Amino acid sequence: MSNAGKEKKSSFTKFVIGLVLVIIISVWTIPTLGIFVTSFRDSRDIYGTGWWTVLPHKDLVKIDEFELPAETDPNAPITIEGFTASFEEWRLGIEIEEGRTIRWYGNKRSRKIEVFEEKWIGFGANLTLKNYRDVLSGGEVSYQDAQGNTISRQGNNFADAVLNSLAVSVPATVIPILIAAFAAYAFAWMEFPGRRPLFIMVVALLVVPLQIALIPILRDYTRWGLNGTFVSMWLAHTGFGLPLAIYLLYNYISTLPRDIFESAYLDGATPFTTFVRLVLPLSIPALASFAIFQFLWVWNDYLVALVFLGDKNRVVTSALAAMVGEKGQDWHLLTSGAFMSMILPLAVFFGLQRFFVRGLIAGSVKG
Repeated sequence: MSNAGKEKKSSFTKFVIGLVLVIIISVWTIPTLGIFVTSFRDSRDIYGTGWWTVLPHKDLVKIDEFELPAETDPNAPITIEGFTASFEEWRLGIEIEEGRTIRWYGNKRSRKIEVFEEKWIGFGANLTLKNYRDVLSGGEVSYQDAQGNTISRQGNNFADAVLNSLAVSVPATVIPILIAAFAAYAFAWMEFPGRRPLFIMVVALLVVPLQIALIPILRDYTRWGLNGTFVSMWLAHTGFGLPLAIYLLYNYISTLPRDIFESAYLDGATPFTTFVRLVLPLSIPALASFAIFQFLWVWNDYLVALVFLGDKNRVVTSALAAMVGEKGQDWHLLTSGAFMSMILPLAVFFGLQRFFVRGLIAGSVKG
């Protein structure tokens, strides 16, 4: 095949790969963007229009409102500004002149009439932070549904759930990292009896599902009075996360140059000094990589939190599950809660992403 043919085939391959990537990104991003925009929209707008209406477009804008006389019978034909129609027709809206529409708002008892005029609406119109304030609040929140009825709900106190998740996730990430770093250093560079069988046992624990340990651990926690406490979560996540942490850190620490350890020992450094002064600073990529895995896993965990914490100290995942059960139709609250739970994990990932790939491929190539 000539060079021109090879270049043409290469260009076509790149085009196909690029097109597939664009499709995958679009399929993933567009719904996420829609949920994100929904979390800022008013509850009435959510039920009435799609999320894409926040983009610049021409739409009906309310310019006036008034109430019909109390003696108006909504079950009979209703005349407004010379136009006669039924209640259902006024509810849908009637264009009385070009660009001007009259619509009955709410149910038959409201007798409230809204006047709309067609205008251009700029980007982000009618967006609000009220949804996030309502989700974070522990008090009573109120909003209006599509029929104009005022709905009152008890807030889920999502702020406390976020703090509880932090209280669980940060120690449950730091503790296994420290223990695993010590263990990985010992397995990689220290000689002691049974080192190889012990390491094989640690690797074998990677295939053991955590679900089989939940009930025995729960019985022990109940006996010791730890059930429902943050300590129980720290111990559980430390135990479940240690095998993977030791394996990842071992792969990295074992590839560190032997010369630096020999030089440290010749200078009189103890194994602990060598670990603190040399191993930890040089292992930051691997430590950060596992920190991302562990933090995301603990933050998004629902099963372990449900078993060991329950509702006593509700975390983000438990609060979201409760919102789905209690407020299944309140999309403005559900989407706000969902993105509140995503903010911190995204910040952790993007803050440590420069170490992520380096940590993942650590130890994959020697020489």
